[in-house]
Amino acid sequence: MPSSVMPTSRRGDGHPAPAAVSTVGLRKSYGDKTVLDGIDLSIPAGSVFALLGPNGAGKTTVVKILSTLISADGGQAQVAGHDIAAAPNGVRAAIGVTGQFSAVDGLITGEENMLLMADLHHLSKGEGRRVAAELLERFDLTEAAKKPASTYSGGMKRRLDIAMTLVGDPRIIFLDEPTTGLDPRSRHNMWQIIRELVSGGVTVFLTTQYLEEADELADRIAVLNGGRIAAEGTAEELKRLIPGGHVRLRFSDPDAYRFAAGVLGEAARDDEALALQIPSDGSQRALRFVLDRLDSAGIEADELTVHTPDLDDVFFALTASTHQTKEDVR
Repeated sequence: MPSSVMPTSRRGDGHPAPAAVSTVGLRKSYGDKTVLDGIDLSIPAGSVFALLGPNGAGKTTVVKILSTLISADGGQAQVAGHDIAAAPNGVRAAIGVTGQFSAVDGLITGEENMLLMADLHHLSKGEGRRVAAELLERFDLTEAAKKPASTYSGGMKRRLDIAMTLVGDPRIIFLDEPTTGLDPRSRHNMWQIIRELVSGGVTVFLTTQYLEEADELADRIAVLNGGRIAAEGTAEELKRLIPGGHVRLRFSDPDAYRFAAGVLGEAARDDEALALQIPSDGSQRALRFVLDRLDSAGIEADELTVHTPDLDDVFFALTASTHQTKEDVR
């Protein structure tokens, strides 16, 4: 399926605002294995962009290229207005990166981890302590600040990891599967942190295996498959690409079930469950059409549910030919 075109945001003077992240024809191979085969992206500042794809699709490779950890074989990319090949130091000064595996040093305290990052960013001792204290408070880690990070829960370590990333005040943050391994409560806490970052003007580039996470957070979503962007758009735009919506009617009375099956001739039958499934786009008009036909025939279903395609359906449809099981290459 063709990918959607990302609209360019505009400044107050009517001129296009530069994208926080943009790529044209990005390519990367390892030996005879093509990981990225011409990736085009344009991500407005102050938004959340989610990159989805099966294991081995190259999500982490995209993050590594854009964060200047590895070089691309072809194509162009700019991050925060800096060319990743010509001005990597400018890119590094503008970004923060949090991987799926925590960079926290468990042998030292949370506060010491923060101060170490402050030293790496060449902050003065006083400024480093001020920034560390503010971030530890912001991420609800003040009480644990003097404890070894090895004693932290998974959610606390991930919060500390992001706090460390923010020491340099980055305007663009790459979160590579940031909630992997977290329990549902910690995952929801992390979502709130991401929302707060974006409300402060930060751009978030998110890779995730959790489709619910992308649906919940992302302004735009791209599905990476076979080295290419299979589709890109808002969650709702992607859901409309996939057929399969339906209304499901369940009956407790076998006679009512058979009568309804005759009235709704296009319905798929489940005789064991006494259920009928009627194709539908999920609109109010389509639902009313089904209900009107039942009412006119004097039939009442015991249960009615409406199913519209979700991101799971989109993901499986767009990656159906992919059978990779390895983690992202390198």
